[in-house]
Amino acid sequence: MLNLPLFLTGFFFGTFKFLFAHWTTYATAVGMGYEPHYYEIFISVTSGAWLSMAVFYFLSELLMKNAAKKRHENYQKAKASGMPMPTKKKFTRVNKGLVKMKRSLGIYGITMIAPLILSIPIGSIVCAKFFGHEKKTFPLMLLFTASYSFLMCFLVWLAQ
Repeated sequence: MLNLPLFLTGFFFGTFKFLFAHWTTYATAVGMGYEPHYYEIFISVTSGAWLSMAVFYFLSELLMKNAAKKRHENYQKAKASGMPMPTKKKFTRVNKGLVKMKRSLGIYGITMIAPLILSIPIGSIVCAKFFGHEKKTFPLMLLFTASYSFLMCFLVWLAQ
């Protein structure tokens, strides 16, 4: 029997911060006085992560184009009004770190680590930006997310 509040909690946490979603869902269930099965946590968190991943991965190009368009419009407004527009640094420490990570880890490392460390939405956009042209990027993201979810559910089960 599926516990709807537990499912919604796992789904919600899985959509954004996947790294801690399993433990948070388990703690919430225990707080409600319910002993969850590992498959309930797995299904709820993984389905939330996959939905969020699909939305942000496939909309990432549109989101990046809209952000570039908005930056260009703000620059044109500032230029027309005579106000100096402060330039944003492009080679920040975070950007350099992401590029270094891309070069050293490749497609497998980025698709495994980015959604976990950066969060599902930002990790999906980063994966799409770096490796969106490769067909195996999205399936690898799904595979690594499910693998990590299985591992975390196993650890939760051991902790019970």
